[in-house]
Amino acid sequence: MTFTKFWGLLLSLAIITIGCQSQGKQIPDDQPRKIEVLFLGHDSEHHNSAAYAPILASALADDGINISYTEDPADLNTQNLNKYDALMLYANHDSISTSQDEALLDFVESGHGFLPIHSASFCFRNSEAFVDLVGAQFKEHGTGTFTASITNKDHPITQDLQEFETWDETYVHSKHNSENRTVLMEREEEPWTWVRTQGDGKVFYTAYGHDERTWEQPGFQELVKNGIIWSVSDQVRSNWEQFASSMPELQYEDRDNIPNYEERDPAPRFQLPLSPEESQKHIQVPVGFELELFASEPDIINPIDISWDAQGRLWAIETVDYPNTVREEDGVGDDRIKILEDTNDDGKADKVTVFADSLNIPTSFTFVNGGVLVSQAPHFLFLKDTDGDDKADVRQKVISGWGTFDTHAGPSHLQYGYDNNIWGSVGYSGFEGTIAGDSLKFPQGFYKFNTDFDNLNFEYLTTTSNNTWGLGFNESFDVFGSTANNTHAVYMGIPKRYYEHYEWPEGTERQQWSAGRKKIDGHYAMHPITRNYRQVDVFGGFTAASGFQFYTARQFPKEYWNRTAFVSEPTGGLTHRAIIEQDGAGFNEKDGWNIFAGHDEWISPVQAKVGPDGALWIADWYNFIIQHNPTPSEERGGYDAESGDGNAHINPNRDRDHGRIYRLTYTGSEPSEPMSLSKDDPDALVEALSHDNMFWRLTAQRLLVERGETDVLSELYELVQNEEVDEMDLNPAAQHALWTLHGLGAFDESNQEAIDTATGALQHPSPAVRKAAIQVLPQTDAANQALLDSGVLTDPDGRVQLAAILATIEMETSTTIGEKLFALSKDENLMQDEWLAEALKLAASKHEDGYKAAAGQTSQDAEASESQGNDDADVTIQIGTVINELEFDKTEFSVKAGETVQIVFKNSDFMQHNLLILASGSLEKVGEAADEMAGEPDAAEQSYVPDMEEVLFSTALINPDQTVTLTFTAPEEPGEYPYVCTFPGHWRTMQGVMTVTEE
Repeated sequence: MTFTKFWGLLLSLAIITIGCQSQGKQIPDDQPRKIEVLFLGHDSEHHNSAAYAPILASALADDGINISYTEDPADLNTQNLNKYDALMLYANHDSISTSQDEALLDFVESGHGFLPIHSASFCFRNSEAFVDLVGAQFKEHGTGTFTASITNKDHPITQDLQEFETWDETYVHSKHNSENRTVLMEREEEPWTWVRTQGDGKVFYTAYGHDERTWEQPGFQELVKNGIIWSVSDQVRSNWEQFASSMPELQYEDRDNIPNYEERDPAPRFQLPLSPEESQKHIQVPVGFELELFASEPDIINPIDISWDAQGRLWAIETVDYPNTVREEDGVGDDRIKILEDTNDDGKADKVTVFADSLNIPTSFTFVNGGVLVSQAPHFLFLKDTDGDDKADVRQKVISGWGTFDTHAGPSHLQYGYDNNIWGSVGYSGFEGTIAGDSLKFPQGFYKFNTDFDNLNFEYLTTTSNNTWGLGFNESFDVFGSTANNTHAVYMGIPKRYYEHYEWPEGTERQQWSAGRKKIDGHYAMHPITRNYRQVDVFGGFTAASGFQFYTARQFPKEYWNRTAFVSEPTGGLTHRAIIEQDGAGFNEKDGWNIFAGHDEWISPVQAKVGPDGALWIADWYNFIIQHNPTPSEERGGYDAESGDGNAHINPNRDRDHGRIYRLTYTGSEPSEPMSLSKDDPDALVEALSHDNMFWRLTAQRLLVERGETDVLSELYELVQNEEVDEMDLNPAAQHALWTLHGLGAFDESNQEAIDTATGALQHPSPAVRKAAIQVLPQTDAANQALLDSGVLTDPDGRVQLAAILATIEMETSTTIGEKLFALSKDENLMQDEWLAEALKLAASKHEDGYKAAAGQTSQDAEASESQGNDDADVTIQIGTVINELEFDKTEFSVKAGETVQIVFKNSDFMQHNLLILASGSLEKVGEAADEMAGEPDAAEQSYVPDMEEVLFSTALINPDQTVTLTFTAPEEPGEYPYVCTFPGHWRTMQGVMTVTEE
């Protein structure tokens, strides 16, 4: 008898309820659904719950069991626990609060499941009630390889379970509670796995689970799965059985041309695609959220970007030309921009209009000037419908010069900013061309420009570390993004223009390259729910991070508001929750796991944006082949492939027939009211500046600025002068009103009321409004003096203080300002804030005379510099990189023992690299250490160089088109010394040998 059939005999007919909506309305829990398990882990590599939870989640996803992860014991509260069917505990938490203890006991006794695993039996030692609930407490252990014996074959957990051998800790327990306890497995007569009942709930415990050697065992996974199914209530099990019976099985077949960069054994097979309805059953979203399919093939194929017009209609780019079909000459291709509408309010698109066709690999678009601006390298195209038929009849080139060498390295993420400019990102294909008569050339990074296409003012803002596919703002107009290759969260605090007057000391090229932005991601790993993800490097991490959009509405729970950013990782089939927390004038990122994750291997989210309804909309590329380059070879990838146009490998398994767009809603919120905005209704536009969804506020601001009329100024002044703040310390209406005034040109010297309004806002209770006021004020003597007198240079909010210090750089050189800046340098807290200290350095350089006079200095500041060469070297070795191959262009060279060696290392590749000289025979050891180091938050700051004696000499991590010189004395001992790049995932192929011969 199978487990399902066994429990089918015991099903209760009672209808129970779980959770409640915000109004307290009970929701019947009688529909087919997955089992929801909360996994409470801890922040430790010992009993590494963050690494093992995804292993279990991937193993159980195909069975319709969702694992949600947390490390915070504060989540043991009644409101949160009641969202779940069972709680799993695997951690080393020492103590539990009284309220948490009571909530846990109530949760179990009211009919839920509890699954303490391994070290959980030594958790919460201050609670005897918890020890009794578990059934015993850990006492001591040895280690060994063993097989625990099943002693009860009649129980549904073990009746079909096969015993399995594994290496694990040999737990011995004490404080046994035999009440309502049934032992299922023993290890040498020591109770090893047991179940208990308490109240209406059930407890499952196993002592298995020290590390991945057990967590990856199919037998262990089956044991835990059976424990979960047994522990939940009869009604939940009934719902799950109905769902599981309809769960589509993933089908595989043998095919060629499947890259195996990870060297998996057995090699991956080709999974057949699923229908949208089948695929959706293999997607996990957080408890309390509902995922709806809005559009799919044939209505949308390969969606790469989505956005909404002022009527709230969804527009989407579909590109079947990507990545290899590059039309260099005329740019006429097979890609389209579509408008997808739901006309009968059933939540699905039923009307599709092709706004523009014959495009070739468009990557993003934004609404502006009554049309859309589209990034389609080598051009930005302005498309507009002039006769009202929703079809573009104007097509104009606005900017040309975007690189086309690599189709996944071009421009993207065009969007309208608070400052009424269009912002965007670009990958390593970069830009080389002429804009407004000026010749420009720049690599990957962020940029912005104004909306007057006949009089463009273009600004390159910062250079990023690699291919850049993410850009976004929070509700305070702080700027963030994501890049490929292990940087899924980056913060830009200081735009490049503030460095233009600064004289960099020699030897600081690397600092110059990364100035103004910082990698802030707080973790390495992504958390897929499929083990069959395929990546070319940064294995298990973010190698293709795409998008960076904050939750800027109010339909989701409060913890999402202006704090959670969504970053998609298509190679892992997921959209990540990046929790962004302010830290002085900067920010840090914390791991929020996933908002969306797929077990179906075709699921490939590339974009996630907050829509006009406050829902999160997700564009699923839905493709089995996501990898672009490097081109697979027999040595790296498992077979020899061919490179094609667009610098992408040619693969017949690339799909051009599928695509999905999903809408994720929170079930505990009221649906938003549909709305539409128009330039013809300025009162509605001004009112929309107070909307709780930034989409509508920013759309209203754009339309007011494009309208260009000053008849709304008095209403805008009133919004700025409103000093109310919400629970996030925000007054969004005042912010947008300030930027609308700025866009309307109100802050000229002839409009004193506007300037007085902005200077008054320097005292606004909301930090974001004070920051906006600093940024909109004109560079006039009166406005500058008002800013200096306002106190914002010592503002308690770091972001406001940063904006104020940067504002002084744009003022005329002043002794008085220099003196004020020197006074700031006496503030120890300011000088310990990396962003404020950096801004102060730049501002002091601008107002150098006053600063030095205040400091009593007459000479220039000393600057440290580092040598980039050595004219006395005995031998100079030139080493470069092979583009896209993850190889050095020189794989061996010889030197004599004791010689002074100079290696000139030039990085011609499109990603970062370093070069380490290692002790003889230590390549594998150092490589494995580098893999482990990649998960550390500060690994990039350490240039991914492991701190170990086997690393003899090393360069810093250098960026594309940079050169660094490494000078050292060759070892005295003759032999073969490996050299290697230890950027995540590179060391296995990017290596060579330095042979040291006798002197």
